[in-house]
Amino acid sequence: MERKIIITGDGSKTIQLVGLNEHYHSVHGALQEAEHVFIKHGLLHAIDHFSTKNQPISILEIGFGSGLNALATLVASEKHSVSIAYVGVEAYPVSKEEVLELDYATLFQEARYQDLNNQIHLVPWGTFQKISPHFSLLKQQKMFKDITDTNTHHLIYFDAFGPRVQPNLWTESVFKIMFDALMPSGVLVTYSAKGSVRRAMQAVGFTVEKLPGPPGKREMLRASKGL
Repeated sequence: MERKIIITGDGSKTIQLVGLNEHYHSVHGALQEAEHVFIKHGLLHAIDHFSTKNQPISILEIGFGSGLNALATLVASEKHSVSIAYVGVEAYPVSKEEVLELDYATLFQEARYQDLNNQIHLVPWGTFQKISPHFSLLKQQKMFKDITDTNTHHLIYFDAFGPRVQPNLWTESVFKIMFDALMPSGVLVTYSAKGSVRRAMQAVGFTVEKLPGPPGKREMLRASKGL
């Protein structure tokens, strides 16, 4: 399938799957979406509820993709001085050429983020790697249905391709895997606010709230596991 890099509404780039008219991030702003959905309503919420000096916040990303959410989380971990153990699951990793063309490190002010972004993509898959003093990364190349984590994560970034393109990733069976992977009181955030998605989450036990969406989307969802 043809893939090309495009510039989104906030000047950051994303990958377009031309035949499907689908994108790795919002065309209204890739970075804005990452910071609004996953950092503001995900990570900062988790910091308020879970952050301790003895244990890192554990994040599972469903759709590691371009690594933008991971890089934005690394930057936020330094800003807020919070330790993060980040697990990124991806069945089909992006190419080195795409990483270079996306050039996400330039979205952040400090030059050292170029090296840190390179490390995110160059470290081996399958083992935890310390990228920065506050951020450790485990990349796993596998299908989402093969996740077996139980009561492991404080937070899930659910960033799969949209339900229009891959409806099989937005089903009760997948959200049951997500529910099981979260610790008690854990939360899942996603950019989609589709009714069928919300109902699938509720069917497996999540309490779901609608939140204001990023630019170009009226709403997003945050789902809580409960105690």
